Amino acid sequence: MIQFLLPQASSFAADIDNLWVLMSVIVFFWFICAEVMFFWLLVRFRYREGVPAQYVTGNEKHLKRWITWPHGLIILCDIAIIVGAVRVWYDVKQDLPEPDYTIGVMSQQWAWSFEHPGPDGELGTDDDVRTVDDLHLVVDKTYHFKLRSRDVLHSFSIPVFRLKQDAIPGREITGWFQPTKTGTYDIQCAEMCGIGHGIMGARVIIETPEEHEAWLASGGN
Repeated sequence: MIQFLLPQASSFAADIDNLWVLMSVIVFFWFICAEVMFFWLLVRFRYREGVPAQYVTGNEKHLKRWITWPHGLIILCDIAIIVGAVRVWYDVKQDLPEPDYTIGVMSQQWAWSFEHPGPDGELGTDDDVRTVDDLHLVVDKTYHFKLRSRDVLHSFSIPVFRLKQDAIPGREITGWFQPTKTGTYDIQCAEMCGIGHGIMGARVIIETPEEHEAWLASGGN
C-alpha cells in the first residue's frame, strides 16, 4: 500500500513494505473485532425493565473462552510479525552482501558529504570524487556505505530505499543498499540535529552505467 505513495527504489524496499502491510492488516482485523464485540455487548446487555443484572466473577468457563481463545490467536499473530521482522532486520542490517562499490557518507551540521569511487572503482584513492548534497549511484549495483558524523547525532535516511541509519559521532557504521530504479530522490536527516535540521536535505541520483561513466569523466560536475 505504501508503495503507491512512495516509490520502491531498492532491493529490500518491498520486504519492508510487506512487513508494514502485514502488521497493518493484523492490527486492523483485531481492531474491527474489538469494536464489533464492544458494541454487541452494549446492545446485548443494555438495561431492560424487569431483567436483573448478572454477577460475573470471571471464573465461568463459558465466559473465559472469550478471552483465552482470542488471546491465543493474538499470540500467533505476534509470532508471525516477530518472525517477519527478524528476517527483514537480518537481511537489511546483518547479512551484508558483497559490494560492487563502497561509498563514504559524512554528516555534519547541516549538510551531507559523499565520497564516490572514481574510474578505478576503489574508494580511498586519488581519483575519488567528492560531492556535497549529491549522491550518484549506478542502478542495480550493490553498495556498501561507510557512515560517519563530524559533530552531533544525525540519521541517514533515503525514503525510497526504506533506509534509515543513525550516524553517531566517533563511530563508522557500515550498511548497504542496491538501487533498483533510476531517477532523482530525496535524502533526509531523520534525527533532530540542531537549528538547521529542517534544511539538511540532499538528493540521490540513480543513473545507468553509461550516465555514471559520463558523470565520472566530467570530474563529478
